[in-house]
Amino acid sequence: MSTGVSSAGSKSAGGNSTRGSYLRLLLFGLVLMATWLLWSGFFKPLLIGLGVLSCALTLYLVSRMDYFDKEPLTFRYDLRLIGFWVWLGREIILSSLQVARVVLQRRIVIEPALVDIDATNLSPLDQVLLGNSITLTPGTLTLDVHEGQMRVHALTAEGAAALEAGEMQRRVAALGKR
Repeated sequence: MSTGVSSAGSKSAGGNSTRGSYLRLLLFGLVLMATWLLWSGFFKPLLIGLGVLSCALTLYLVSRMDYFDKEPLTFRYDLRLIGFWVWLGREIILSSLQVARVVLQRRIVIEPALVDIDATNLSPLDQVLLGNSITLTPGTLTLDVHEGQMRVHALTAEGAAALEAGEMQRRVAALGKR
């Protein structure tokens, strides 16, 4: 269930999008609407109508930008993404407990560190996923991303060591492989 497409062959001779591009747009629309419904939790007709309108506007903008026709921007993950989310959720919980332990100690012992991560082997979309995943994990914050280099602040030496071990980067790279 991969939704990627290469830019070669994504347009027909007349300049119209192919059937695959429409299917990807439809799938993206369904994911947007399901996500909106799950996150909003409101099922009143007016709010559902506004949600459908916002999803339709998003789909219009995405199609105007030829989002699914540009290789670096294609959403090409499959069911492996769910496994990544489960792993990331576990990491967020473990990091939350570690940060709470550090903050609740009588004598606060923090060892803040800046860690540079080389993410040049990742696509731009994968770099965004990695940077956001790092920032979602308590005790770490992605400060800068430039030309595949990420600068990350870690609250503790333990958090810095986990970043330098590269487990999160390895998992994001595995998602990007087809």
